[in-house]
Amino acid sequence: MKAVVLSQTGAPEVLQVSEVPIPGVCNGWVLVKVKAFGLNRSELMMRQFEGDAPYIQLPRILGIECVGLLEDASDSHFKKGQKVIALMGGMGRSFDGSYAEYALIPTKNVFAVDTDMNWQELAVIPETFFTAYGSLFQSLQLKPADVLLIRGGTSATGLAAIQLAKSVGATVLASTRKESKRESLIQQGTDHVLIDDDTLSKQLSNLYPHGIDKVLELIGVSSLSESMGFLKTHGIVCVTGILGEKSTISNFYPIKDIPSGVYLTGFSSNSPNQQLIDELFAHIKQFNIHPKAAKVFSLEEIAIAHQMMENNAANGKLIIVIN
Repeated sequence: MKAVVLSQTGAPEVLQVSEVPIPGVCNGWVLVKVKAFGLNRSELMMRQFEGDAPYIQLPRILGIECVGLLEDASDSHFKKGQKVIALMGGMGRSFDGSYAEYALIPTKNVFAVDTDMNWQELAVIPETFFTAYGSLFQSLQLKPADVLLIRGGTSATGLAAIQLAKSVGATVLASTRKESKRESLIQQGTDHVLIDDDTLSKQLSNLYPHGIDKVLELIGVSSLSESMGFLKTHGIVCVTGILGEKSTISNFYPIKDIPSGVYLTGFSSNSPNQQLIDELFAHIKQFNIHPKAAKVFSLEEIAIAHQMMENNAANGKLIIVIN
């Protein structure tokens, strides 16, 4: 089969398509014929530097998510030919992932989906929409009357969150560092676009002087303290992303650092389950949501796609479709 094997870290050009054996099935794992997959920043970091970490063993086929058809059900409840999505569980890190024509994946991380979406549209959903949906409705407990700020609104997860939040009638504010991206956020359905600079707090207080209800924090801990300060009493901030490339806080003192009456939570996509996946797809169908890819590439264009992701040149999800 064709696969993109990372043998060493480096520039996007280290990602080349090669021929490798189709993996054999074993109990507890199923073989998926990959039809498409989305790109993620965790794969970018693996290619750039994380592949050199002692807990990663190269060579490795990257890819933490995919959509496709069940090729070999092994000892699972699945049937050959079922339409499935797969995500996380160590894909592309602990074991070979989805940058390939076939992927051997733990059964617990594969989920049947009932949808008539084409592969390109479906590939936008697994990691991105699952993360956005879980953050909004499981962690933030988003309600139609809420005013929500999405920090990192032009990221793939941010754009998905805008669609999902607007579908239930919430008022959505989204931040971006670039004025040039204001119009695209408005087209996505954002009610108010904020420029994420040293005037962000003033911009927000001009709109909502008494604070807002919820914040989806996709930049990460580097802006968390400021985000918590935007909230009303009993407001919630959910930390989901690390676009700011900082994942921990030194000398974090919760009693002092979390404002009284404000709730801090998070969402991780590491433990997907069929129930939440079913809820997500039911929501997408009910509200007639159409996920859109920022750009679509072939497997042979993987290096070009990674360069685009590295340059932050995509407004949304980059998709690879395997013909």
